[in-house]
Amino acid sequence: MDLAEPLLAGLTLAVCAVLLVRLCLPLAHRQRFDRTLRGWGWTLRHGALQLWHWRTSRRLARAEAEAVIRRARAGKPVDDDGEWTGNVYTPKSFRKTRRPDQLH
Repeated sequence: MDLAEPLLAGLTLAVCAVLLVRLCLPLAHRQRFDRTLRGWGWTLRHGALQLWHWRTSRRLARAEAEAVIRRARAGKPVDDDGEWTGNVYTPKSFRKTRRPDQLH
């Protein structure tokens, strides 16, 4: 309990000092100050959320990669009867001839 009280008092003092500085600024500077603090807050929140969800993201990415590798090893072609050149699959739909007036 000895650490909690000074920590809370210091945090309160820091917040009060920031609010006092904000009150003393002219309007344009106050808006820029607020925008900067919001940016820092967003960065801090985003970093905390990434850290919180890090393991879940890694697990999902690993499971998805394993599923893709399994599908690739199965060698089942896609619905389209394309052709394989090495490890590159070219579907039939890529072989359509286009009229010169429809380039895109």
